[in-house]
Amino acid sequence: MDVKIFKRLYLSSFTKILSMLTPLINYIKERSVSPLSREDLNLLNEAFIARKLRKRQFLLQEGEICKYIAFIVKGATRQYTVDARGAEHILNLGIENWWTSDRESYHKQTPSIYNIDAWEETDLLLLPKTNDFYNRVNSIPAFKEMRTVLDDNNHMAIQKRLLSSKSHIAEYRYEELQKTYPEFFTRFPQHIIASYLGVTKETLSRIRHQSPKV
Repeated sequence: MDVKIFKRLYLSSFTKILSMLTPLINYIKERSVSPLSREDLNLLNEAFIARKLRKRQFLLQEGEICKYIAFIVKGATRQYTVDARGAEHILNLGIENWWTSDRESYHKQTPSIYNIDAWEETDLLLLPKTNDFYNRVNSIPAFKEMRTVLDDNNHMAIQKRLLSSKSHIAEYRYEELQKTYPEFFTRFPQHIIASYLGVTKETLSRIRHQSPKV
């Protein structure tokens, strides 16, 4: 093959990789110091799988083994359990530039107790455990730095949420959610927000009427 043609094809292929992974690449760059090399980008392209979900389509269902860690490019997701009465209990909500998964099931390869589904039409980038992709991607310096920042932020957020659930009244938790994640109130309906806060729909309705409009 002619060298110039080969270079054009290579550059075209590389540009396509960058286009598909742009949101994830930007996310990594914003949370790391190390640069991403072409080899790093090629590995990210090889490892991550693009997936679209319809509204209410599952990424993971209770009893399944979690196969992916998912980066949300566009859309909104929720992670929840369902009790014996059929009531949903929301553990996590996710929107653009968030990650969603059941890490315990993913790493231990055990059945999950959670459901993860799309609340809107959602575009994801999935990191599978097959072909040692998780370890290979985590060997990328910039990705490792990003993951350290992410894990630290998640740990702090979990501590704050646990303390709030044990020490603060529902009105305080509602106001903190408004301040921290105002996007949730335009992306998710009231009954999902109520479940996330650990209150009834009636309690949330009362709080909303007593609080400034979001």
